[in-house]
Amino acid sequence: MNKRFIIASGGTGGHFYPGFALGRLLNSQGMSVLFVVRKNDPAIQILQDNKLKFREVDFMGFSRGINPLPYFKFIAKLWVALLQMRQVIQDFKPDVCLGTGGYISFPLIFQAHRMGIKTAVHDSNTKIGLANKVCARFADLFLLGLPTNEKIKNTVLTSTPIRSEFAIPVDRKKILKELELNPQQKTVLIFGGSQGAKGLNAAVIQAVKRVVAENQDVHFIHISGERWYQTIKNQYGRTLNVCVLPYSNEIYELLQACDLAICRSGASTLAELIYCRKPALLVPYPYAAANHQYYNAKILQSVGCAVIALERERLEQEIYQFLNRALLVQNDAMLRTMAENYAKLDIPNPLHAADNIAEILKKI
Repeated sequence: MNKRFIIASGGTGGHFYPGFALGRLLNSQGMSVLFVVRKNDPAIQILQDNKLKFREVDFMGFSRGINPLPYFKFIAKLWVALLQMRQVIQDFKPDVCLGTGGYISFPLIFQAHRMGIKTAVHDSNTKIGLANKVCARFADLFLLGLPTNEKIKNTVLTSTPIRSEFAIPVDRKKILKELELNPQQKTVLIFGGSQGAKGLNAAVIQAVKRVVAENQDVHFIHISGERWYQTIKNQYGRTLNVCVLPYSNEIYELLQACDLAICRSGASTLAELIYCRKPALLVPYPYAAANHQYYNAKILQSVGCAVIALERERLEQEIYQFLNRALLVQNDAMLRTMAENYAKLDIPNPLHAADNIAEILKKI
């Protein structure tokens, strides 16, 4: 039977990509899928490239400041969004509506609940977001990407879907040689997240320079982001054994080819680390809502898969010291132990998360 699904997704990559992976899977299974995104969402380009149907809804996030004007604007936008979402639901006639976090989920889940349609919510983070906490009141099922202490009813731990490309076998030697790096040496992958990594980039550059000056058997791949590419490349100058990339669509290859990752701790990044069982130094984005990246990182730190370094004045020194411990010793004991500690996590395989969620949604 051809079931029909509406997925509200978008905003940050952590909200969009889990819904995208799920929607792409359902679509490949012959299901009818419609994405709902906010007006002018950057994710629209990805949906268009993959020939996935979508509708735009004019909505905005809830203001938490003291200026009253944004509140009035929010109320007006909410009213319009609810009307638009009702029309979308009437036109598409879904069997199930799913929200994957972010404020665009609320009008879909609320209206679907009022119209007697089954609803589900997926939250990738261990700290449940404000929109999803509200949506939980109207959802038939709440799907978790990470374990949580929040009091939410009808929860199922599913993990967070990652792209199917992670299942593609990786030729480490080929990948590193193409980047003019030595596959016989330890390689560290450095990357930020969709919300930015200016502070992380600045601290990492200085720490990497110190490490390379002391040990030229260590190699680094630094994904800078398009915005900072030329600046970061200039700051590295002629530093040996460093490959700077503005962006990579093949993060699934690079992450599996490296020995260690230095990165943010958004939920999608953590799901990828969990699948690859990759030792990591996690630098939570300090301005994430409710500091949720820090709490995400604590999940991995608690079992010894990762180490947390906060973005503060001592970040450069902490990165340098960690790299010394992890890479400049003569044996691989530390990295090997960190990788093995992923077995202690009681979290379903992220590569199977989309399949598991799809089956759950079909059954509700």
